[in-house]
Amino acid sequence: MFRLINVNNRAALEKDGYYYDLEALSGAAVWADPLVAVSRFDELHALNENLEPAAATGKVSDVELGAPIPLPRQVFAIGLNYHDHVGETNAQLPPAPLTFTKYPSCIVGPTSNVELSGEFVDWEVELVAVVGKIARSVSQHDAWQYVAGLTLGQDISDRVVQRVGVPPQFSLGKSFSTFGPCGPAIVSLDSFADPSDVELWCELDGEQVQRARSSQMIFSIPALVAYLSSIVTLLPGDLIFSGTPSGVGAARGRYLREGETLTSGAELIGTLRNRMVAGSPVLEL
Repeated sequence: MFRLINVNNRAALEKDGYYYDLEALSGAAVWADPLVAVSRFDELHALNENLEPAAATGKVSDVELGAPIPLPRQVFAIGLNYHDHVGETNAQLPPAPLTFTKYPSCIVGPTSNVELSGEFVDWEVELVAVVGKIARSVSQHDAWQYVAGLTLGQDISDRVVQRVGVPPQFSLGKSFSTFGPCGPAIVSLDSFADPSDVELWCELDGEQVQRARSSQMIFSIPALVAYLSSIVTLLPGDLIFSGTPSGVGAARGRYLREGETLTSGAELIGTLRNRMVAGSPVLEL
């Protein structure tokens, strides 16, 4: 079992409230790179086994964590992947995973501010699978072997930009700077009783707006890995936002406002706490 975190853009292991810089722990400078660390996730189990507080780099409570993978090469996201979310949007069940991209520059840490782009910015709590090995044409049966672990994400969405045009192209509306909070840790699969059945939730200023279990997905994480890898090559550190359950703002007629705090959580992974602040408006052409 392990928890992989990012402290000052350096990979570290977290255990019992302490963090251990991976370069210091391993004696190899290459381990400081989060992309390298996640690509060697099999070795993280052994490094994690004998951690002692006396050898810790510091306390997690004394630092601000960054996104576990701050600069992923590819970020995939899945729309309409929970039955209840399909229902609240009055959509049809998708015949295959509805896939769009979040551009990597939107990824920020678990306590970063979210810069609002307008009056119709929405929340979407999501379980995020972190790819650990190069994957091409992987079967569902083998798919978990290519996942380094799970983290938590918010697929913040400007609904106006998301839906502009016919047909709409989701990616820009999902990719404003700060629209991809992630973290606080990548948690190894063996930490979960069942990595296909993880509870996740979301609160806005203390009011619960979303709660579900990942077992309610239409397309499971192994199915997503298999499907995506049949089309593109997945790389270590790639993120797969696996879809959101019901309770999004668009279905409630409520959107994010300056000064509000969005708190997202997932079983064993931890919480994101993101405050809403003013951002830059979209250029009108």
